[in-house]
Amino acid sequence: MATEFDQSIMREQTSSVKFDARQAVFGRDDVIPVWVADMDFAAPEAVTAALKARAEHPVYGYTLFPESLYQSIIDWFAVRHDWHIERDSILMAPGVVPSLHAACLAYAQPGEGVIVQPPVYPPFFSSVRHTGREVIENPLLQDSDTGQYRMDLDHLEQCASRANARILMLCSPHNPVGRVWSEAELSAVLDIARRHGLVVVSDEIHCDLIYPDKQPHRMLATLAGPNDALVMAVAPSKSFNMPGLGLSALVIADPERRQALKAVFDSMHLPQCNPFSVAGFEAGYRHGAEWLDQLMQYLQGNRDYVMQQVASRLPGIRVSAPEGTYLMWLDCRELGLDAAALKSFFVKDAGVGMNPGGSFGEQGTGFMRLNIGCPRSVLEEVIARIEAALASL
Repeated sequence: MATEFDQSIMREQTSSVKFDARQAVFGRDDVIPVWVADMDFAAPEAVTAALKARAEHPVYGYTLFPESLYQSIIDWFAVRHDWHIERDSILMAPGVVPSLHAACLAYAQPGEGVIVQPPVYPPFFSSVRHTGREVIENPLLQDSDTGQYRMDLDHLEQCASRANARILMLCSPHNPVGRVWSEAELSAVLDIARRHGLVVVSDEIHCDLIYPDKQPHRMLATLAGPNDALVMAVAPSKSFNMPGLGLSALVIADPERRQALKAVFDSMHLPQCNPFSVAGFEAGYRHGAEWLDQLMQYLQGNRDYVMQQVASRLPGIRVSAPEGTYLMWLDCRELGLDAAALKSFFVKDAGVGMNPGGSFGEQGTGFMRLNIGCPRSVLEEVIARIEAALASL
């Protein structure tokens, strides 16, 4: 049965990074864009209605964060995640990526270390390097049979014990490998952080995007104690497909730690919110639950379709089912192509634009990240193009 998610929405010439940057990124403008992490689905009607309603007031001046916005966060996470947030713990932020940079500035001095777990979202590296801090890599371990990843907790302990280690950046659920970390894994991370005095910055922007047939996501804060040094980064942007509105929230229980991060934003006169980001943010959390449930059912169908088609039609490529996110991590190492040749194969031969795995750290070399947040028909064409290109490889 056709759904609203099967509808094709023309995104060209809307200043869309995903569509209108294809020439700049891939060298041609006709690749199928299944790369940057936004979806091709219309946002929930309630979000669009809220934006239209705000636009009807013709003055778009400097904007406050209303108390109703904070309450929408509190209510959403209490109902969806059994996480009870204190109002004073919330610090609004201009996005998760700026928050990663700000956390490096707030909690580590130049030259001090920040632990990341590659292959991981590229801003985890850039936020550390661009602020003059040192990247400490704690690579994930991959099961050679199942393709599933896990944390190397013994090595994490070694990283945390380094004299200059100050911060651990956790991606939960993980982008790009799609893991939803278990309670045992998260508890172990907290134990290590406690022993070594680390601040844990947990990027949980994908926390709502969990497949119905997988284990539920556990917010790290629900396992933490009152003295744990924890910064939780959340946003409705991925959940309701509105990342262009550029607003997120940080939940930091400790007042001094919260003030330290606020001071970084204040020093740069950030965040300066806009009336539309506030309206969309609150509408998503207030009215988006049913839409989100339908989305995850559709994405599960997309995920299963890709799993089946890769196994039956794309020799030399392997993929394991993600537990969360709308991203799939294609293992293309059996094709025997180096990073440049692999990118060229998909762009020039297949006409498919994905994120090369090497951008997620050297551990991602030989992989490609596929965004399945699109109508099924798009994925059908993606598979067909790759199959045809493989036949002539």
